[in-house]
Amino acid sequence: MSEKLSGFRMPGEWEPQKSVWIAWPYNKNDWPGLYKFIPEVILEIIYKISKHQKVNLIINSKIENIKKILKLSKIKNISFHRIKTDRIWLRDSGPIFLTNKKYKKKIILNFVFNGWAKDKNYKNDNKINDKLSKIVKLKKINPTIKKNGKSRKVIMEGGAFDVNGAGTILLTEECLLSKIQERNKKFNKKDYEGIFNKYLNIKNFIWLKKGIIGDDTHGHVDDISRFVSRDTIMTAIEKNKNDKNYKNLNENFEILKKSRDERGKKFKIIKVPMPSPIFIDNTRVPASYMNFYICNKKVLLPIFRVKEDNIAVKIFKNYFKNRKVETIDCSKLIWGFGAIHCMTQQEPII
Repeated sequence: MSEKLSGFRMPGEWEPQKSVWIAWPYNKNDWPGLYKFIPEVILEIIYKISKHQKVNLIINSKIENIKKILKLSKIKNISFHRIKTDRIWLRDSGPIFLTNKKYKKKIILNFVFNGWAKDKNYKNDNKINDKLSKIVKLKKINPTIKKNGKSRKVIMEGGAFDVNGAGTILLTEECLLSKIQERNKKFNKKDYEGIFNKYLNIKNFIWLKKGIIGDDTHGHVDDISRFVSRDTIMTAIEKNKNDKNYKNLNENFEILKKSRDERGKKFKIIKVPMPSPIFIDNTRVPASYMNFYICNKKVLLPIFRVKEDNIAVKIFKNYFKNRKVETIDCSKLIWGFGAIHCMTQQEPII
């Protein structure tokens, strides 16, 4: 463990948050033919979160244009920040906030972002944390690893891992170890585990296999399995044996059943059905209820206008008894291959 980061951790998403960071959508190419519907979805998300906690909104254009829209929507608990972006997916390109309760400190972990090793227009997104760290006046740490005698910066997205805030992490082999969309060339499990141990104080690693069909990130874990407490994991399950997700998700479920937390205890596993396959323009999109976002007093749950929506709502309401579960229609937002968790990044309280 580096002395600089000794005692720092990434809190669980359910822990108290100071604010949430969101970026306004500008890239029309992310939602071909459906972009005109996207600002309204983002507004709904901002509105529901801002009732109980602050929203930091990143914008490219003049503040006045966005302020007018927000005023009409009666959104008040919000701050604006001019930072140029390529896309809205701050879960992947934005800051990872780490806290140290003992010394009452907070820092930003700034992984390199390279457009999921597939997109070419990502350079603005890779610079977001440079400006953001100055805005919030927090120290920015750039994770590195020594490989073959050379120091290398680490490429990583926030959607590629999920933590329980106590030393355990969820990862997928498909995203981090595959040669397809390879982020860090020739990295192995030992390399990644060393990085997460050094910078996030992670001691316990749960490697799942593959993500869901249609996920253009090639296996992000926040579409398949998520911590909802230190000892509880929600995981996506496909019941249709003929569906391409059936084998992979069941294999992940079996891994979770055998897994233990950092204390050696079994997890409580909550199964959540996958929505029926959704196709837009003959393309299967990565619709999943696992792309929810937990804020201070609410859980925002993506729904997709399919029969499984009601089942998912019941499961979430049954578990989150101390938070209000509110749904967001993501049937059009998902055409950008992301949903609520992908576009939010929480800033925890120290």
